[in-house]
Amino acid sequence: MKKSLILLALAIAASASFSTIEAGNKKDKKKSKETCSATCCQPVKLVSPSDSSSYATGQAMTEGLIPYLIQRLNVDTAYMADFVKGFREAVADSDNPAAKARIAGMQIADQVLGSILPNASAEFTETADSISKQMFLRGFTDALLGDTTVMTQTVAQELFNTKREAAKAEKIAKATEAGRKFLAENAKKEGVITTPSGLQYKVLVKGDGDVPQKTDKVKVHYEGRLIDGTVFDASTKHGTEPATFRADQVIKGWTEALTMMPVGSKWELYIPQELAYGERQAGQIPPYSTLIFQVELIGIDK
Repeated sequence: MKKSLILLALAIAASASFSTIEAGNKKDKKKSKETCSATCCQPVKLVSPSDSSSYATGQAMTEGLIPYLIQRLNVDTAYMADFVKGFREAVADSDNPAAKARIAGMQIADQVLGSILPNASAEFTETADSISKQMFLRGFTDALLGDTTVMTQTVAQELFNTKREAAKAEKIAKATEAGRKFLAENAKKEGVITTPSGLQYKVLVKGDGDVPQKTDKVKVHYEGRLIDGTVFDASTKHGTEPATFRADQVIKGWTEALTMMPVGSKWELYIPQELAYGERQAGQIPPYSTLIFQVELIGIDK
């Protein structure tokens, strides 16, 4: 039932967009009007068992649909009459190829505006090739219409790949240089220790308990932030209990630090990108990021 509801919701959502389109000709308008008069707008009369079952099934299949429309499709329930109008028009035009194409276009527009364009724009953020929404959409539609006046699909793909690689290289260079400068300055600060691997740490609280082995399961409280101060994660975001994991199942910088920390210690770690996530995007952490963690080793779970 849940799967059916989702499919139904998607179908209706697409139909809702169609409510703003006028029918292609008088015949289509007449057809919509006749369908409404025949099936939708008259008082309901449940004459047979089939009528009762059909009506009840129709109502039952809308369970959870309105919250879905509000939360996932941003439909304002003040306009439900317009939503239903769009649904009825789409049902009336279900055999109309032009109507189907317009509805599909609106579905793709939702995907482009909701994810494709934002994701593409993110690849060029803070570079010389930032994405213009207007020009992006023009290129998108020209390609669909086969318009090669400006450039062919092949040329566009090659240019996009070249620009994307250049933007990636620019971001890598900026992130790497920012991390290098931060660590170089940080190494000069009082109490900061640098290990042969490049890991830096500062002892905030000195513990006197056991030191974990790589295969030990540890209990820690922690907070992680970028070098600009942005907090991207903390154990308190996941509940009041300390985080528990094996010391060798985290990033290299953490493993190295944990296997030097006595239980009861609280350290601040400064982890170069090579000992962190490197080229990977990890949630809010951009690729090639130097990271800062405050880590309190609560105990070893034997």
